[in-house]
Amino acid sequence: MSLKEHHKPFSHEGNKDIGVVVIHGFTSTTSSVMPLAEAFAKEDYHVEVPTLHGHGSDWQDLNKITYRQWIEQVRAAYFKLAERADRVFVCGLSLGGTLSLYLAQKYPAISGLILINNVCILKKPGLFFLPILRFIIPSIPGIASDIKKPLNKEIAYDRTPLKGLYQLVKLMRITRKKLHRIHQPALIFKSVEDHVVPMASATYTLKKIRSTDKQLIMLKDSYHVATLDNDAEKIIKKSIEFIKRISKQEN
Repeated sequence: MSLKEHHKPFSHEGNKDIGVVVIHGFTSTTSSVMPLAEAFAKEDYHVEVPTLHGHGSDWQDLNKITYRQWIEQVRAAYFKLAERADRVFVCGLSLGGTLSLYLAQKYPAISGLILINNVCILKKPGLFFLPILRFIIPSIPGIASDIKKPLNKEIAYDRTPLKGLYQLVKLMRITRKKLHRIHQPALIFKSVEDHVVPMASATYTLKKIRSTDKQLIMLKDSYHVATLDNDAEKIIKKSIEFIKRISKQEN
């Protein structure tokens, strides 16, 4: 299976004055968030789905990037939508959620956040030794396809590159320190059973952001890659309702 075939940027020019940046997760491909992006496009929103550097090729490529490259990519997607729409939302799965939080800290004009099993806290054995291990061990077994729905599979790397993981951890830590800067409305989805990111990641985010309009929705029938799991339609429905409500309030 060629990952490149499933890791393509998606850009849609809508007619409504609303834009949404949709960001995929770590070691994954844009195909993991495409159902959500296409649902936004059907609502006639402007949509941008960037292909994060180091993804969709060979896992070794993820050992050659820095988190700053990801930031530049999602920042470019945000600016592109800001030229077309007065209201721009950011939506992310896992690492995509971390990048969404980073953008919200930097750009208060962002209208709202949609986070799906976002990475804010990790409780993995060996993370303390990651700064050293990344120079000794290139990769460990992959984390992809944490999906409850039978036969559904995430198109992603089968290995987790440790230098790439170190960049994710660095991004997570700098983002976590400034969660208090976030005042935008936030919709947070968290799978009750997630074998990649702990529940504490969502509850900590909910507690630390300063948004007065914030909600945590529990997903009871999905694992980590919830956008491809049993609760995918629920995520789409609630996300569109959130965007419509916030946009109406801003009019």
